[in-house]
Amino acid sequence: MKLRSTIHLYSSVLFAVLLVMMNLFIYLMFSRLSIDSQLEQAAAETARIAADMRRAGEGVAAQELLRAYVPIEGMLRLLSADGSGPAPVTSASEQEISRLKPVYYTDKQIKRIQTGGRSYAFVSIPVIWTDGNVRNVQTTKSLESTMNTLRVLRLVLAGATALVLLPLLLSSRLLAGLIMRPIVHMTATMREIRNSGKFRRLTLKETSRDELTEMGHTFNEMIALLESNHVKQEKFVSDASHELRTPLTVIESYASLLKRRGLDHPELFNESVEAIHSEAVRMKELTEQLLLLAKHHEHSDLELTMLDLEELVRASAKVFHNAYGREIIVQSKGPVEGYSDGAKLRQLLFIFLDNARKYSDEAITVSLEASGQERRIVITDQGIGIPPEELPKIFDRFYRVDEARSRAGGGAGLGLSLAAEIADAIGAKLSIDSAVGRGTSVMIEVAAKEQGGG
Repeated sequence: MKLRSTIHLYSSVLFAVLLVMMNLFIYLMFSRLSIDSQLEQAAAETARIAADMRRAGEGVAAQELLRAYVPIEGMLRLLSADGSGPAPVTSASEQEISRLKPVYYTDKQIKRIQTGGRSYAFVSIPVIWTDGNVRNVQTTKSLESTMNTLRVLRLVLAGATALVLLPLLLSSRLLAGLIMRPIVHMTATMREIRNSGKFRRLTLKETSRDELTEMGHTFNEMIALLESNHVKQEKFVSDASHELRTPLTVIESYASLLKRRGLDHPELFNESVEAIHSEAVRMKELTEQLLLLAKHHEHSDLELTMLDLEELVRASAKVFHNAYGREIIVQSKGPVEGYSDGAKLRQLLFIFLDNARKYSDEAITVSLEASGQERRIVITDQGIGIPPEELPKIFDRFYRVDEARSRAGGGAGLGLSLAAEIADAIGAKLSIDSAVGRGTSVMIEVAAKEQGGG
C-alpha cells in the first residue's frame, strides 16, 4: 500500500472512530443522567405522596386517596403484604399498565421497567398505615417524554456523524496529498536523474528553494498561523470562562436554593427565578460581548440611560453574596444616579468584586460618592494589595502580578483588561489605589447625566 493511501486510511479511520466514540459517550452519559434524574424525581414524588396519604388515611377512603394523587401519566397503587388492596388508579393515557401484576416489597424500590414497548419509572415505598400494618405505596410513571428526547438525540448524533464523515474523508485525502507532494517532486527529480543519466545535485541547503525547504518554510508559516489562531481561541475561551463563571455560580446557587428549600418556602421562588433569569440574560450579553471583544475593540450597541446606582450596587452585592457567601458592605448617603449602561456597569462591578474575593478574606466595601459632574463607585478590599511598580501594567491582557499565585487562584490575567475595554466602551474612568498588605481600592467614575444634557 502506498504511503499516501496509508496516511489517508489511518487518519480517516482514526478520526471516524474518535467521532463515533465521542458521540456514543455523549449519548450514553446524557441517557443515564436523564433517566436517573427522572427516577429520582419519581422517588421524591412517591415519598411525598406516601406521606400525604398516610396523614389523610384516617378520614378518607383509600380509593379516593389514590384518585387524588395519581400521576398525570402513570398509576398509583396501595398494596398490603398479602397482595390485597384497593384497585389501582391509572391515568387515562396509561391504562395498559393497570394490568401489571402487583408485587409487594419489604424495602424501598426505585427502578425502570418496560411493558408494552414503553418505559416507566417504578417506585415502591413501604409505609406504616393507620391500622398499624405495613403497606406499599407504589407509583408507575411514564418515561416516554425522556425516551422520545433520547430518540431525537440518537437521530441528531447519527446525522451529525454522517455529515461530518464525508468532509472528514475528503480532508484526510487532501492532507495525505499535501504531505506527500514534496516527496513526489523529490522522487520525480531522482527518476529524471536516473533516466537521463546526467548527474544533478539535489541540495537541501537552507538558502535553496527546493520542495523540502519550501515544505519546511510552509510548515513554519502554518505553525505561526495555527499559533496565532490558537492564541486568539485561548484568549476567547479564557475571557469567556472568566466572565461566565460568576453568572453560572449565581444560577447554580439559586437553583440549589430552590431545590433545597423552594417547596417549603414559596417566598424564595420569585427571588430565585428573577435572579436566575437576570443572570441568564447577562450571560447572553456577556457571550455577545466576548465575541465582539475578539474583533479589535469592537463593542455591542450601548443602552445609556439614567441609572439608580445605589439600587444597582445593592442588587449586585446581594447576588454576589448569595453566590459566594462573602460579606459585601454597601455605603451610600442617599440615592445616587448616574448615566451609563446598566448591564455593562454591572459587569464591571462583578469583575472587581470577583478580584476582591480572590485576594482578600475580609469584608468587601462598596461606597457611592457624588462629586460634581461625576458619580463614583469605590470597591475596597483588605487583601494582599499590588506593588506600586505593577500598577501601570495591570490592565494589560494576560498580565498577572504573581504568576504562581494567579494560577493557584484560577486567574488568567483577563479580568482587568476586559474591565478596561468595557469602561472605555461606556465612557467610564477607572483608577486603582493599592498598597501591599493593606488592600486595594478601585474607583469607577461615570457621568452624572447625559453629556450635553441640561
